[in-house]
Amino acid sequence: MPGTIYLIAFIAALGVMAIFYGIAQGRRASADLQTRLAEYGVVDPGSAPSMGLEAPPANFRERLARIFQPAADRIGKGDVKKGKASLQDELAKADLKLRTSEYLGIQIGLTALLFVIAFIRFGGIPWGLLNGIIFGAIGYFIPGIFVKFRQRRRLKAFNNQLGDTLLLLSNALKAGYSFAQAIDTVSKNASPPISEEFSRCVREMNLGGSVEDSLGHMVKRIESDDLDLMVTAVSIHRTVGGNLAEILDNIAFTIRERVRIKGQISTLTASARSSGQLITSLPVVLAIFMYFATPTYFKPMTENPVGWGIIAAAIIMILIGNFVMGKVTAIEV
Repeated sequence: MPGTIYLIAFIAALGVMAIFYGIAQGRRASADLQTRLAEYGVVDPGSAPSMGLEAPPANFRERLARIFQPAADRIGKGDVKKGKASLQDELAKADLKLRTSEYLGIQIGLTALLFVIAFIRFGGIPWGLLNGIIFGAIGYFIPGIFVKFRQRRRLKAFNNQLGDTLLLLSNALKAGYSFAQAIDTVSKNASPPISEEFSRCVREMNLGGSVEDSLGHMVKRIESDDLDLMVTAVSIHRTVGGNLAEILDNIAFTIRERVRIKGQISTLTASARSSGQLITSLPVVLAIFMYFATPTYFKPMTENPVGWGIIAAAIIMILIGNFVMGKVTAIEV
């Protein structure tokens, strides 16, 4: 048993170290010039060794990053044929300044930490091991859930700003600016996240990319239907000509009306959505609290087949109720 305790303590230390390492690394952007150029499609990443741009690790954190990086490259590879984005693309969509190796370090650290906490709390083998596996799996998925949450929040903020941004683009064109200059004006005068994306478009064009390619890359990063409509209109205009300022005005009016109607719907359904979220989360939070606070009180539910049946029925009923509430409050505009 002492050997097991030492092993658990060692795993916990590794988990905590990985978490803090990932957080510390996340506070700075990547300084790898070759990688940054490859993000804009300027240089082939495979040619980095021949160009001599790869510097030796400067400190211990850099060495750890390179240890994690091969595994992160294998795990975080996307699949273009299946439409699956890479891990680096997912982090970029969430506006998280993390390397894939840093994200993997946080994921491994959180998994190990929750495993050790559950293992110690529930008394070792066999219940501690079983609970450790369950909570370790939860810890593994928590970073992914957070990334998806950041992506949804950023997409919503982007769509809310897009109507006003199109008006700014239109006014810049009416003032005599070229479309590239109008994009630069938006990048300097708009607020994040839309200013960040348009700034990246400006940098891509400065590095030799075309306007169509730069906007197409932005659509892939944001995955906004409204932005796709605007980019399609710009592409058609650059092919057949026309009054682009008037087209942007019409699209901006449509987008702003859609945002206004969505806001009204959100206000009218706020009470129902809050009730659904509260009813869904309350039994789950209470069950987890009782499971940790008083394991002996909750133990009959996990040692008796009837208890497992009650838990399964409760989960199914909660999911059905949440699904029904979601369908009632989900109104397409």
